[in-house]
Amino acid sequence: MLKWIKELNYNLNRTLADDPAAHSKVEILLLYPHIKALIFHRVSHFLYQHHLFFLARFNSNIARFITGIEIHPGAQIGRGLLIDHGIGVVIGETTIIGDDCKIYHGVTLGGTGKQHAKRHPTLGNQVMIGAGAKCLGNITIGDHAKIGANAVVITDVPEYSTFIGLAAKDKRIKHHCIMEGFVK
Repeated sequence: MLKWIKELNYNLNRTLADDPAAHSKVEILLLYPHIKALIFHRVSHFLYQHHLFFLARFNSNIARFITGIEIHPGAQIGRGLLIDHGIGVVIGETTIIGDDCKIYHGVTLGGTGKQHAKRHPTLGNQVMIGAGAKCLGNITIGDHAKIGANAVVITDVPEYSTFIGLAAKDKRIKHHCIMEGFVK
């Protein structure tokens, strides 16, 4: 229990230091949804580790209802995670998040549906993921890496690098344009 309190205090201090809109620890504790989501997650993760899967999922669903942040009880989260404007964040079961990471709203750390073991991303320390970004599959995002807003990441990201843009492309578009005579 003392470990959880120290971790909560660390998260409050980190949010106070990194969020210019934050004015006090009390404000953060009472009004910031990511703090509530992380408190719920610690309980859910404890239940999950003790094979109380239904209770773990039930608790995480309460957290999702209250905060708009969905964190699977199996996810492993380091200290100092800041989920800024957390609505719409989804963190999958086998996700591992290092220390002092920052995630913005609408981020998905999800699977591709193809793997059966480790199927979600692993984030190193001090990773930043921009609003709306999707990091999918058993990939590793290295320490101090940055993922741009709305990026789709399906490959490993080296440490200290920045990834931006969409990975998805529909190859049929060019084919259809050629068939219609728009592209020569």
